[in-house]
Amino acid sequence: MQKPKFVEGQIYHIYNRGVEKRKIFLDKQDHLRFIHDLFEFNDEEAVINTSYHFNIKTFQKNTIKERGKRKLLVEILIFTLMPNHFHLLLKQKKENGIIKFMQKLGTGYTMYFNQKYERVGGLFQGRFKATLVKDESHFIHLPFYIHSNPIDLFHYRGSTSIMEILKDLENYKWSSLPDYTGKKNFPSVTAKELFLEFFGGEKEYQKAMKEWLAEKKENTEKIKDVKID
Repeated sequence: MQKPKFVEGQIYHIYNRGVEKRKIFLDKQDHLRFIHDLFEFNDEEAVINTSYHFNIKTFQKNTIKERGKRKLLVEILIFTLMPNHFHLLLKQKKENGIIKFMQKLGTGYTMYFNQKYERVGGLFQGRFKATLVKDESHFIHLPFYIHSNPIDLFHYRGSTSIMEILKDLENYKWSSLPDYTGKKNFPSVTAKELFLEFFGGEKEYQKAMKEWLAEKKENTEKIKDVKID
């Protein structure tokens, strides 16, 4: 897939997965580390020692102490982590911001992962994939599509109500959905204002998510040109 030209102010669906579809998040610490990296690497300045700033207990309590005022490369609008891949919706703020951010994120997390698990080589399946969010239908449906990804992990048997599915998604910690529906999860990471203003706030976003899930198959079809799997 040829990458689009990244332009300031535009929104892009970003995706990457583990090489040979291997799992890239093996435990709770891995998830927390990647989410912390989303926060830490979103800066024009270089990160000298990520492990110095990374503290699981501090990060879980959302009491991150910034090392100074950051100059953001992107706005992280939406994220979801799955065992062997991740989805992001990013809005570019600086020239080449997405490229710089994704290089720092990919390199930094790979170094952490390889050191922890005593492995060498690339962790991700080539360079990240990206598509431009250019239509209103993309803007409406992509957030819900990305936030609904964890459904595949729940292994439902028999009939399951939309409310049960929504509750499970809101309790899935490795996603920005809880923050969008009023549960403080990782509020320092995600820039929620754009979508919450568009949908009318947290309660309305939750309501729209429920309605989207009720017609998930049809709604997913509407964004097949920007849906990356």
